[in-house]
Amino acid sequence: MSTTRPTRFARPTRTLADLGPVAQLRAGRLPERLARLALGLVLYGVSLGLMVRGDLGLAPWDVLHSGLVRHVPLTLGQAVVVMSFVVLLLWIPLRETPGVGTVANALVVGFSADATLALLDAPSGSVARVALMVGGVLLCGFATALYMGAQLGRGPRDGLMTGLSRRTGLSLRLVRTGLEVTVVLIGLVLGGVLGVGTVLYALAIGPVAQAMLPWLVVDLGRSPATDLPAH
Repeated sequence: MSTTRPTRFARPTRTLADLGPVAQLRAGRLPERLARLALGLVLYGVSLGLMVRGDLGLAPWDVLHSGLVRHVPLTLGQAVVVMSFVVLLLWIPLRETPGVGTVANALVVGFSADATLALLDAPSGSVARVALMVGGVLLCGFATALYMGAQLGRGPRDGLMTGLSRRTGLSLRLVRTGLEVTVVLIGLVLGGVLGVGTVLYALAIGPVAQAMLPWLVVDLGRSPATDLPAH
């Protein structure tokens, strides 16, 4: 007679519920979810600041932001906020509906990034710069899973991606790749920062966030789920 030992650290099976903005607020455990959302978005901004100080390349959308600030009187964080609301305008023809987390994402990430840059000086050694780059990518993956796991709405860029995928019939992977290539090219034209960190982010952020998400999703006791992309 054979027996199966229970796995001590079994992977959770929690999934993201596909809820509208009102249902998100009524789904339960709201104080906990709001706290997770806030912490995740703050840490997301911190991760951006770490990668900026590492100076070895930024995430694709941040290549665009770093190029934009060369031409307008904005800080990097302010550019993140402005572009978030520009992207939200693109939701209108796509008929995407924002949630609490969508608006919070548009504001908190940029302000958190500016606060991090104000407190953190650029290191002089290459080892420290690599550590900031790698730490920034890993922290961003964790922060993405944490804020998405709160189940309070997509970020502006994620909503653009899912909306375009739904409207065009193209896969999320293809739409994401097309968007990120586009914003990197625009960012480079504007003088944005591209480097090995950009490649590392592109390769690692999805797997890192996907690995952490099952542990960080708040269980709402619902069965419908959607495979939302990481930022």
